Amino acid sequence: MNMHARPADPKKLIKGATGDWEVVIGMEIHAQVTSNSKLFSGASTEFGGEPNSHVSLVDAAMPGMLPVINAECVKQAVRTGLGLKAQINNRSVFDRKNYFYPDLPQGYQISQFKDPIVGEGVVLVDTADGQIEVGIERLHLEQDAGKSIHDLHPTQSLVDLNRSGVALMEIVSRPDLRSSEEAKAYVTKLRTILRYLGTCDGDMEKGSLRADVNVSVRKPGDDFGTRCEIKNVNSIRFIGQAIETEARRQIGILEDGGKIDQETRLFDPGRGETRSMRSKEEAHDYRYFPDPDLLPLEFDDAFVAELAAHLPELPDEKKARFVTQYGLSAYDADVLVAEKATADYYEAAVAHAGATRDAKAVANWIMGDVSAYANSVGLPLAETHIRPAQIASLVDLIADQTISGKIAKDVLLLIIGEEKDGDPRAIVEARGMRQVTDTGAIEAAVDAIIKANPDKVAQVQAKPTMLGWFVGQVMKQTGGKANPQAVNDLLKAKLGI
Repeated sequence: MNMHARPADPKKLIKGATGDWEVVIGMEIHAQVTSNSKLFSGASTEFGGEPNSHVSLVDAAMPGMLPVINAECVKQAVRTGLGLKAQINNRSVFDRKNYFYPDLPQGYQISQFKDPIVGEGVVLVDTADGQIEVGIERLHLEQDAGKSIHDLHPTQSLVDLNRSGVALMEIVSRPDLRSSEEAKAYVTKLRTILRYLGTCDGDMEKGSLRADVNVSVRKPGDDFGTRCEIKNVNSIRFIGQAIETEARRQIGILEDGGKIDQETRLFDPGRGETRSMRSKEEAHDYRYFPDPDLLPLEFDDAFVAELAAHLPELPDEKKARFVTQYGLSAYDADVLVAEKATADYYEAAVAHAGATRDAKAVANWIMGDVSAYANSVGLPLAETHIRPAQIASLVDLIADQTISGKIAKDVLLLIIGEEKDGDPRAIVEARGMRQVTDTGAIEAAVDAIIKANPDKVAQVQAKPTMLGWFVGQVMKQTGGKANPQAVNDLLKAKLGI
């Protein structure tokens, strides 16, 4: 499908004073490569070191220091290209991108321009309105700059070169996105793919994943408008806010008879506005030329095939397998595979001890009560103390009618609290939590409730939806241990419902 010819979606149009407008969005994602050392030096990439403690002579641009390519960074870029279903280029070239900032000690950035390591690919993104394809234009390797610090001294700016030379993958999308929600979904999906591959940790708080967002607006069916680039947006929430804010700004200018200047802007989330940073540079402004210190990067098909052979199962493939193997809905599978650790946790619970259990029931527990607890303590689900084996045991106990779903929730609360390492089956036995399945005992409780409430009997016979009141009373009398299905069946029989 040609996304550039994609018909305007009325639900995604923005209403202005002169009619509807369509927002057009392209993304440039800067993903820090997972590697122990930098792109062209052996300096550490560890986050959080003292300022200028992870800097080699190459990173500091000392005279005579020559860059040497980090082979692991090359492998990570190729793995990422394969994960994006993209063209891998066996020959690529490193260029010098010339600009002058205090935190760029060389006076240029080593990047790739005309001949990147990865070419065109595609990312499938699920949105509320269905699945869309987002085209990938290219992925290239480049080195990060350092960091200028302006708030530690009243009259000075300081420079920290710890990030200088850290390997980045710049992943450039085509302008295929048409709303802030689509853009957020795209970045979320791309981050998930990178994490599955292990090529970037996707930690936006630490700057491992940053987005430059290109935004323009047009009347539906018109040519693309003039775009503005919003630099270094560092959270998915802020990406959405920046797009909405910038689109409204551009629409206001155009409706007032003005024109959009192509420029680079910054998003200020505190003020809820974008502001001009500098006029937008074109490629010729950077005076790109091949880096004379680096030969073209070349590898053969066997190198690519070896990396492809060891790729992990990726989110789309895992989702499809969860639907077919476990009978999950597409929605449930999508939720479970969003984080690899959660998907692994789910499968560990489903297959614990080699047993076969209700995969949907396991999914419900993980997506419901366990996720709610994880959110309440601010931890990823797989990092809570609740083990997959404990979820498996709860599902088994319900399946063999040892406990009801209500009792299972009580057991989980004990595991969350005082029985953190407890085995659910042992907890049930030790605390006398087995459900009552003896129909004689349940029938006695049912008879007692019916006898004590003749007025309610007449009401429920006239309005059967009131049966729930009787069920609640029986469950209360049995301490919540009566088998709910047996209670329902007996009540319906005795009340003639």
